[in-house]
This record gives sequence, structure tokens and C-alpha cells, in this order.
Amino acid sequence: MRDIGLDVEFPPEKCESVNCPFHGNLKIRGKILKGKVVSLDPENTAIIERRYLKFVPKYERYERRKKKLSVHKPDCIKLKEGDIVMVAECRPVSKTKRHVVIKRV
Repeated sequence: MRDIGLDVEFPPEKCESVNCPFHGNLKIRGKILKGKVVSLDPENTAIIERRYLKFVPKYERYERRKKKLSVHKPDCIKLKEGDIVMVAECRPVSKTKRHVVIKRV
């Protein structure tokens, strides 16, 4: 197993995926985000939804926003819909995936 440079536990299962930050050679860089798993339909992919607040200076108030991200799901991390996960930014894994799941909260 490889140290990914973050304070997270290693998954108990082992996988042979090249695009796994723990067992492969995918490097973590950039931001760490939290989100809720909305869908697991595509293979090795999880769709997560991030909710955040955006300040609007004109009205001096915050508005609620949400964004869906496609993230890579390694085989060693087992997820189901509704889980809260931590994702980390990485190099582009595919056309739409630029993040990878590193931990289930």
C-alpha cells in the first residue's frame, strides 16, 4: 500500500486498479471535498452532490447552491447511495472524472 499524503485509513480490501490512490499509482493533489452519493450507475463511477453557500454581495445574504460531480470509485471502497464521502482532486481519469473517492465518512 502506498501513502497518499492524507490522514485517512487504508481500505481493508485490496484492489488491482491502476487508478486507485492506495493500491495503484493515482496521485492526489488539490482540494478535498465532501458530498453525498446520489448514484452509482456507471461502472467505477459515483455521482456525488455537494451543497454549499454562495454569498451575494448585492443583497448581503447567502444563497444555497448544489453541484453534481462525477468521481472515480476504486474497487476497494464499497459505497451505496446516500453515503457521505470525502473526495480528492487528481489528474483527469476520464472525460468527466477529475476526483477520486478516498474515504466513506
